[in-house]
Amino acid sequence: MPRIFLFTSFIFFYLQISASSILIPMDAEGQKNHLKAYGITYWVLTKQQKVQWLLNYRGGSFLLPDGDNIRKECQIRGVSFEILSDGQTQEILESISSPSQNQEAVVLEKAPKVAVYSPKGNPPWDDAVTMVLTYAEIPYETVYDEEVLDDQLALYDWLHLHHEDFTGQYGKFYGAYRAAPWYIQQKQDAEALATKLGFAKVSEEKRAVALKIRNYVIGGGFMFAMCSATDSFDIALSASDGVDICEPMFDGDPSDASYQRKLNYNKTFAFKDFSLERNPLRYEFSSIDMTQKRGNIPKESDYFSLMDFSAKWDPVPTMLCQNHTALVKGFMGQTTSFERKEIKSNVLILGENKLNNEARYIHGVKGKGFFTFYGGHDPEDYQHRVGDPKTELELHPTSPGYRLILNNVLFPAAQKKKQKT
Repeated sequence: MPRIFLFTSFIFFYLQISASSILIPMDAEGQKNHLKAYGITYWVLTKQQKVQWLLNYRGGSFLLPDGDNIRKECQIRGVSFEILSDGQTQEILESISSPSQNQEAVVLEKAPKVAVYSPKGNPPWDDAVTMVLTYAEIPYETVYDEEVLDDQLALYDWLHLHHEDFTGQYGKFYGAYRAAPWYIQQKQDAEALATKLGFAKVSEEKRAVALKIRNYVIGGGFMFAMCSATDSFDIALSASDGVDICEPMFDGDPSDASYQRKLNYNKTFAFKDFSLERNPLRYEFSSIDMTQKRGNIPKESDYFSLMDFSAKWDPVPTMLCQNHTALVKGFMGQTTSFERKEIKSNVLILGENKLNNEARYIHGVKGKGFFTFYGGHDPEDYQHRVGDPKTELELHPTSPGYRLILNNVLFPAAQKKKQKT
């Protein structure tokens, strides 16, 4: 019996010292909760421990240092994981480094500090990013116009723009909801805030906010926007020379008669040569959005495909496209997708629907920083409407559409690596 005990103890001790890493698989077969896996990775980074993101290896898996606390945390959060020996870890890394493999290991170094630009009191379930951050247990702070204008964005590494209207037209909800109490209240609140901050009109205040966010990105920030925050942001920048693009029901005075010709596309991040929608009754900002142009696509066949990049030569877009499938379910929004011919040539298309010639997911560089625009409102709510119930992410723990959001959240953690490439 003593010999058996000693032998068993030796085996256990050997396994302990040889198990050097924890692999969090991110393929379809190996992971039961992809979304919470990002939260585990973020949590490890908060412990001042580095993580390796294995691009294109089993759906973009994460390689973590081994530790009882990490194993327990994975078990508590319901995240699948595998224990690797030194030899197994080395074998995987050597295979990934081979020139014949379209794979790469990117070191994540520091948990990014996350901010969500959202109105005070806005329900967190009305925005896909706040929902998935909460579900994945990734902490974030909320900022809005006062904090942005007070230059507090410098405190954060990553900024998400809630589906905001930066043009001062109150989301173009006028046609359908101008008599609704919530619309009237939101308009009054926006006007009161603009006055408090020293602006005569909401459109002027929102333009100033857009310029501050632009400067944040140029200075090295990471910005992620969805739905109407994408095109309305660029529209506000294009009119930043003082061009009035708002009709009287929005700001109390007429718009510039020739505002279309006065737009400056050199100031935008992603879009060019777009035409603004002048009709205040139409739920649309400009020709950028493809919602009305894409036709009646059946929900069952509405998908977009992720682009395939070289992991070794193009680690940034590769990182942003990590997923367990190359085909992602489409979903609607005020801004659903982007007109390809109105996207600047230096902006990368990460996801597209070729049949409709539309871009769904794009990325670019501005100054020292980065931006990503993602069309649609909620990846698991095909056609979200005002007042619809929130999405229960417990029912969608492996959502490919939500994974794209979380790829962007971890993106700044690899900043030093990306700057070298």
